[in-house]
Parts: sequence; C-alpha cells; structure tokens
Amino acid sequence: MSINELVSSFQFQKVLKSDPQTKTLAVLGSIDGKDAIVQFEKSSFNVTDEIDINRLIETLELIQNNDIYYWSSANLAQDIKQRPGAKVNLIYPATETHILKFSTQKYHVVKETPDLYEKVVAPFIETQKGERIQWVHNILFHGQESESVINHDRDPVKGFVLLPDMKWDRISMDALYLMAIVQRTDISSVRDLNSTHIEFLENLKDRAKRVGSEKYNVPEDELRIFIHYQPSYYHFHVHLVRLSHPGLGDGLNAGKAMLLDDVIENLKLVPDYYKKRTLTYVLGENHKLWKAMQDADDN
Repeated sequence: MSINELVSSFQFQKVLKSDPQTKTLAVLGSIDGKDAIVQFEKSSFNVTDEIDINRLIETLELIQNNDIYYWSSANLAQDIKQRPGAKVNLIYPATETHILKFSTQKYHVVKETPDLYEKVVAPFIETQKGERIQWVHNILFHGQESESVINHDRDPVKGFVLLPDMKWDRISMDALYLMAIVQRTDISSVRDLNSTHIEFLENLKDRAKRVGSEKYNVPEDELRIFIHYQPSYYHFHVHLVRLSHPGLGDGLNAGKAMLLDDVIENLKLVPDYYKKRTLTYVLGENHKLWKAMQDADDN
C-alpha cells in the first residue's frame, strides 16, 4: 500500500504526545487492525534570498498589539515541494516499544555505574538486537533505502552508510540532519568503545563530515557530530546536524548527546574510559530499560 492509502485507512485511538517546543504531535491509531503511529511535525521555513511577505501570508488575524509590537495568527501559503505545512511520519505496524517512546512520560536522571551497566544494562541491550534492528541490517546489507543513501562504504571495519535522518524534511538546509550507521556489528553503544577504536572514530568523523559538507555545500565547521546514550537502537551510529537546526527537543540535551570529538579525546586520555566511567543520563519511565532497573532494585 502507498503512504496515501495507509494514512487514509488510519483509525484514530488517542493522542500520545503533543510537544509545543518541537511543534510535533504523535497520534496512536490502527490500520487494518494493527497499531500505527502518525507523527506530525510542523516544517521549518525554507529561507531564500528574497521573500514576498504578501504572497506568503494568505490570511492574518490580530491577537493583540502594544505600542510598536503586534502579534497575530496567520495562514501561510503552502507548496508541497518548497513550503510544505508539515512533515508526516508513519510507523506501521507499531510495536509496544514505539507506542511507549512516543507517549508522554516522566523522566529521571540515571547514574549508570560500571556495575549497573554490567548487571542490568548490558543484558538489556542484548534483548534489543536481532529482529529489533533488522531495519538497520536491511540498509547496510540488503540495499534498503538505497535511493536515499548519500555514501556507502561497505568495508566491514571502516565502512559506514550516510543518509538523511527521518527527522529532516530534506528541504530546509538550516535543519540539515544526517545519520551515519557503521558497517561493523561489534559496537552497540559508547560503552563498547576503547582506545583501539580511536582511529576508526576519527576516520568516521572526518569522512562523514567531508561527504556531508560536499553533498550539501555546508562548511564542515557548521556540522555538529554526536552520539546518543542511551541510543534509540543498539547498533553504533552517529548524528550530523547543522548548527542552525531550529530545534531537536531533547536530542541535543545534556544527559542525552555526547559530542564525538569529546568521546575521542576521552579515549585518548583513558583507554578504557567508558568501561570505568559512571555515565549520567536522562531516561523516561516508558523506556523498558527503566523498568529493568526498577526490577533489579526490587530484587
């Protein structure tokens, strides 16, 4: 079925989350009896050298004004190619993990000691492999999403695939967001890194930045490259985002993002830094790892 047919078959169940910061809305429903999630994200402005305000604004209604300040509601002219009103993401069939991820939840600061990692987190990570990351293997080894791939080096050690992240509308260059997924399968997260990976990480950083810069004509020093811990999936990957990105929610917050440059420098200082270090991060109550930690505390 096409995306239009799938969305037209969507049966609403409930709103999972509405985020005023990122201008996103996640809705749970079903398609042919299977759970589905539709996420709406208002598009960022695609800025050009000249903007005709009178053509851009279709209708305008004053909210209030005070002295020289006016604020109002507006309907803007839209164009699916250059000025779409929103980006719509569909997950179908959606799993329980997807539903929990996109739902409103409370968050907690976690101090993950090496002991907690070995006893709880590492065993949890193993449960998140196999079929749960099959979509990653489809990209790396089976040619899925090949029409979107910017660069694919299939070297089993140094190789990676670079492609646009699903969060990017592929229109606004200010919101440029790329993802590099490594070809090797022996690194699940930052905890697996040590000094033997320094050359690999530096090569990944330099090449991903260079390819992204050349492809989209963006200076390399305008690209921020980072990793997440905990990541959304446990196959090592890095994020490349333009510094001018208008907003990523918690994706760049302390307690989530680590600059790849900092990770490399830490490994140069202490070869097994991420084996010894207590890592502090933010974890939502809907994350299955949070439940695993609570269950471990109860035993």
